[in-house]
Amino acid sequence: MQHNPGFLALVESVLPKVTELSIEDYQADDSWQLLDVREDHEWLVNHLPGAKHLGRGILERDVETRFPDKDTPLLLYCGGGYRSALACYNLQLMGYTRVASLIGGYKAWVARNLPLVNE
Repeated sequence: MQHNPGFLALVESVLPKVTELSIEDYQADDSWQLLDVREDHEWLVNHLPGAKHLGRGILERDVETRFPDKDTPLLLYCGGGYRSALACYNLQLMGYTRVASLIGGYKAWVARNLPLVNE
């Protein structure tokens, strides 16, 4: 996907301020709650096993209801890792202490031929 320059600049400005986690690191540490922040229509096609869905558009509004403990380890993913990085940054501003973005997101997962679900 071709991203607009302003969006890319915004992502680049927050990346140094968020933790990114590789798929291998996620697979080696089962303490993370996987959170899909993609759009509803993307989630409905398929998603990573064990993921919960809280779309980027409502994340900040609803996250405290779904995850009231701000120390919950949340690993966010989107299509490629940009939206999830922005979402991580906002969650940090809201006081969440253990948030990370999955490097490469859904596309990296698919590229490794890892399982998907469509519950």
